Amino acid sequence: MDWLWWVAVAFALAIVEIWVLDVVVLMLIGGALAGALAAALGADLWVQVVIACVVAALLVGTLRPWLLKNLRKRRPLAETNAAAHVGRTAVVVAPVTEGGGRIKLMGEVWTARLEEDGHPGSPTLPVGLEVKVLRIDGATAVVAPVPAEGGAGSSTGTPSPTVA
Repeated sequence: MDWLWWVAVAFALAIVEIWVLDVVVLMLIGGALAGALAAALGADLWVQVVIACVVAALLVGTLRPWLLKNLRKRRPLAETNAAAHVGRTAVVVAPVTEGGGRIKLMGEVWTARLEEDGHPGSPTLPVGLEVKVLRIDGATAVVAPVPAEGGAGSSTGTPSPTVA
């Protein structure tokens, strides 16, 4: 019946693993299960403890590095929420200056401001101009005008608005 104590320890560690999400605790669970196996085979308590510690140490030293390497290379994390908007294009719906304005971004109207370039008298971005989101500061999109393709308008044949 000593093996049940080891299983109880493994179960308790599993609950801890759910909270901390650290693969080290998984290795300790492996050690506890090895101790349970030793107890089920009739080993003395000191042998059970040694086996549990050795197995846990071996798992931490061998399996953990492999798991971490393979878990990290699955796929890159997808940006979500406001961070996902960085790099997207939007359309100016109220003139945008360094002090403020409004853009339509992914169907939503956002407050926006022009990226500060350090020059006094920075331009005002007119309504209808396509802009690129450089970053999000709180609830404000920091934008810059999208450079015109080929210098003579967009690919649709309509002239692109100019910066006033």
